[in-house]
Amino acid sequence: MSQFLKNSKRWLPGALISIALIAAILCFVDFGTMLDSIRAADFRILAIAMALSFVWLLVRAKIWQTLLRDKPVYREVLFATGEGYLLNNILPFRLGELGRAFLLSRKSGMQFGEILPTIFIERSVDLAFSAAIFLAALPFVVGTAGSERIGIIVGVLVVIGLAVMYILARNNQWALDLFHKLSARWPALQKTGGSFLESFFTGLGVLTNGWLFVRFLFWMTLDWAIALLAYYLMILAYFPQAQWTWGLFILGAAAFGGAVPSLPGAVGTFEGAVAGALTLLTNDQSTALAVALTARFYNYLNSGVIGGIGLLREGQTLSGIYQELMAFRKNEE
Repeated sequence: MSQFLKNSKRWLPGALISIALIAAILCFVDFGTMLDSIRAADFRILAIAMALSFVWLLVRAKIWQTLLRDKPVYREVLFATGEGYLLNNILPFRLGELGRAFLLSRKSGMQFGEILPTIFIERSVDLAFSAAIFLAALPFVVGTAGSERIGIIVGVLVVIGLAVMYILARNNQWALDLFHKLSARWPALQKTGGSFLESFFTGLGVLTNGWLFVRFLFWMTLDWAIALLAYYLMILAYFPQAQWTWGLFILGAAAFGGAVPSLPGAVGTFEGAVAGALTLLTNDQSTALAVALTARFYNYLNSGVIGGIGLLREGQTLSGIYQELMAFRKNEE
């Protein structure tokens, strides 16, 4: 109990956000109408979207294997990826990210410290993609003049950001030396920031290989394109009038909803982000929630199947992995 209360500063803010959004959903949604919307949905389109969830995870594993310089075999990377997403859906504190690095290190021969920075880079680029998608879709959705120009500007900014990451990867020691020089007056900042930057630049090191960098961007772009198609199909199954820009807007909102502090699996925040964004487009809160719950199932389907198979073949249990991760995390700290 003392450990539970000790960690409350970490889990309580996210729990309160999730609970508040769940309460808002319960107040404003007509669940009878929502169930009618689910029954009336085009299940043929939804079946295609659900199949794409597995394609998405297959490509996601290839992204990670590329960042790992193809050292582990693809099969092990795929199962570790599925296990990580499954753990994130169930366990607190984003332990799935730590978990997939931990599990892959045990079956690939690679060091944990060598694997973890690649996850940080993957997530950083994910955030850049989600921001670009959301901002590019926003002017189209609200009907602002000059939408195309804004979309192009966002795209250029993303390319510039990726170029900066590549330059930093090539000159990481110079950047570290500069940071230590500028932060010399603040020892606490220098210690904390220096440790963070060292891990960050270690991860960026995988991008110093030009061909690997191109491959990484190709697989990442393909993965987001698959996600965009799947989200558009899920919306289309409920709203036949849906436009492809709706998929952009909802996918960007979903990414941010999954990133804010919340209960495990982004419960409440994911549904609130997706349903809220779709309500802005349709003014139909109940059907919008039906789409959000369908997207929730989409996210659970691939990790539940692939991650579940991975845990079974390794003789692992969720409770056992949770205990191992907490012990490992404590030792690291």
